[in-house]
Amino acid sequence: MRCHVAFTPAEAAAAPLGIVVDVMRATSTIAQALASGYSRVLCCAEIEDALALKAELGAAAITAGERDAQRIEAFDAGASPREFLEPLAETLILSTTNGTRSIVAAAASCDEVVLGALLNLAAVAAHVSDDTVILCAGYKNAFAIDDAYCAGRIVQLLDAERTDAAVASQVIAERFPNAIDGINARTYGPPGLEEDIAWCSQVSVLEVVPRFSRMVGPAAEVVSVRG
Repeated sequence: MRCHVAFTPAEAAAAPLGIVVDVMRATSTIAQALASGYSRVLCCAEIEDALALKAELGAAAITAGERDAQRIEAFDAGASPREFLEPLAETLILSTTNGTRSIVAAAASCDEVVLGALLNLAAVAAHVSDDTVILCAGYKNAFAIDDAYCAGRIVQLLDAERTDAAVASQVIAERFPNAIDGINARTYGPPGLEEDIAWCSQVSVLEVVPRFSRMVGPAAEVVSVRG
């Protein structure tokens, strides 16, 4: 079994299993929403796609997301995992700056796609049984150390041959034994994310493994499986 880490979307590669990581905040938020009882999350690259799905699904769905860490005005909720501790609808329609784009892209290139975060770290690692690429969402197509850190935490738990990139991610993870320090290694733009950073820094508190199921129009449908 072989493990590789793609630090930016441009480095993404095909593999039997792709693990998308956007620890602040998309993959953390999706894991939390599914663990809290949402039946599915529809991940949209574009705001317009999310609004069109909301118009189609009506009261069965809510829209949520952000651009540059700011809530989208036309949406029902933002992108904080703390907003999804109980289901407000059957379906969550999510669109974010980086993470949901990476999920849609991964769905087209990997045989199976799951979503990783610190919140479900152990469950995701336990799900791995084949050659794997960990796909970091990064920030606007550039390297983001928080995603690389989370990828390294996954690599640490895998009994797999490591590429140089996977070794590098593990070195980053080893540099920050405390998860919150690894997340805070990145400089975030707007203030006010401190509570979300603390929430997303919890390690292996969820057993859910979010998994790409199918495309629903332009959206990648993600549902829950167990590790």
